[in-house]
Amino acid sequence: MLVPEVPFDLDGKHGFLKVLERRLEERNHALVVVAEGAGQDLLEKDNKQKERDASGNIILGDIGIYVRDCIASRFSSGWQEATVKYIDPSYVIRSSPANADDSVFCTKLAHNAVHAAMSGCTKMVVSLWNNTFTHVPMSAVISSKKQINPLSPEWLAVLETTGQPASMKN
Repeated sequence: MLVPEVPFDLDGKHGFLKVLERRLEERNHALVVVAEGAGQDLLEKDNKQKERDASGNIILGDIGIYVRDCIASRFSSGWQEATVKYIDPSYVIRSSPANADDSVFCTKLAHNAVHAAMSGCTKMVVSLWNNTFTHVPMSAVISSKKQINPLSPEWLAVLETTGQPASMKN
């Protein structure tokens, strides 16, 4: 799993491709998950000012396609025989129809949003925390970016479960 909070090298003794090679030798299969924003330092850098979207956020390069192409290139050079599949889940997620639970949840969010508006609440979002619908101020929602702590028990559990090394830097 490649995430922005944990830098990695693509090549080299401890790099991602070497880790992938060892995984394939040991298990004959691998699933690579690449988070948006991971490995931006590996993509070609222009001296131009970084492009921004309508909200002012920097438009990130597509690291998933870059990693896929690097893996495919390595396989085509006789590294190992394998089939490389690439799935961009954002399209799969957006195209999935809502189920009954989704419809009920969205209805409850909408009811709570209408009640909040009718009572004069503004600059807030409705959220479900601890099975209770709450009003969360927008300032709290946008106050910080959610990030993975590479020393957290949750991330260490991911490493333990996947067998991924803590660092893929040379």
